[in-house]
Amino acid sequence: MPPDVLGLLSPSQVDLAPGDDGAVITSIETYALSVPLTQTLADSTASLKAWTVPVVEIRTADGTVGTGISGVHCGPELLCHVIDRYYAPALIGASSEDILGTWKRLYWLPTHWIGRSGVVHMALSMVDIALWDLAAQRANVPLWRLLGGMADAIETYNTDGGWLNLSVAEVVRDLNSLVDRGWRRVKVKVGKPDWREDAQRVRAVRQAVGGDITLMCDANQRWDLATANRILPVLGEVGMDWLEEPVHADNLHAHRQLQQTGTLDIAAGESLYSYHAFASFIAADALRVVQADVTRVGGVTEWMQIANHAAANDLRVVPHAGDMMQVHQHLVGTVLTESPPLVEFIPWTQDAFEHRSVVHDGFLERPQTPGASTAIATQAREKWQIKGVGGIADRAQ
Repeated sequence: MPPDVLGLLSPSQVDLAPGDDGAVITSIETYALSVPLTQTLADSTASLKAWTVPVVEIRTADGTVGTGISGVHCGPELLCHVIDRYYAPALIGASSEDILGTWKRLYWLPTHWIGRSGVVHMALSMVDIALWDLAAQRANVPLWRLLGGMADAIETYNTDGGWLNLSVAEVVRDLNSLVDRGWRRVKVKVGKPDWREDAQRVRAVRQAVGGDITLMCDANQRWDLATANRILPVLGEVGMDWLEEPVHADNLHAHRQLQQTGTLDIAAGESLYSYHAFASFIAADALRVVQADVTRVGGVTEWMQIANHAAANDLRVVPHAGDMMQVHQHLVGTVLTESPPLVEFIPWTQDAFEHRSVVHDGFLERPQTPGASTAIATQAREKWQIKGVGGIADRAQ
């Protein structure tokens, strides 16, 4: 495919920042994995038997491979197609060291008009993560160290026990199991058709785990403002730490009302895709827990901008982990804030990666291998790669 296809800017048409010749991008490959879950799990919007991991591998002239990932319920071929068809021609021959310049060039391609959020922006995130993975590898340090992060272990909270398709008895059993394994913070899914069922659920969980365990709950946007207002007193009664995505993700007004009238923190960000969207919510005092997801916003580059802005406004930065924490374990604890760093733990895709995250008694050990912990294990690709998804682009094309 010629580099100027569809009127895209090729590296030869722009002034690239000087860099090491070994950092020149020579090939790009995309594919996706479907990693099976041990059981079917559901929240108020989706029922899952597997977690899908779209992947991009960017190879440079010195043979280094940077890996970018995402995490989706469906449509991995869409993210891969954006990279293969629209981003690859603008990447081949460019310097992988020009991370911000590349981000801006890709963002302002014609695809900008059809994707300032969603698939196109998530594809940009995959590329950006891969470039940061390359940068950390070339510096021979883990990404968190390249970003100047703290070296201390990071506390995690566990989402993998409070699923909505489980009975109250099953949720109590699973959350108690997590507590027994060392977690002091766990999350419960809510969003039943009748909010009274949710009230019964959270009361039963609080009684079971005791008062020393921190509870969060997540409605996945299923309530309207009236329903959220009805259940707020119950959530306060059980000492809920935060209420996540109570209403439609774009309804800034409803989030603001709930934050200003309730006594618990509103959490959001899983479904916000840009710095500008977060800045609007922050300016409106519509949330107190900022859950920017590196796979939804434009990668590490935009995540850092959001996190620093949130921290400057004295808000908690607790990312949603669409990557199952692989990249976020490097990002938490890299911004200056008095709030202790915290990251979401979901173990679904641990076996997909060469370097698994390490958690003991609810605390994450900082990775020590150079890079962003995104390299895919060979056996995982052999077992779980989705046929017909992805492609390869190189200089010969």
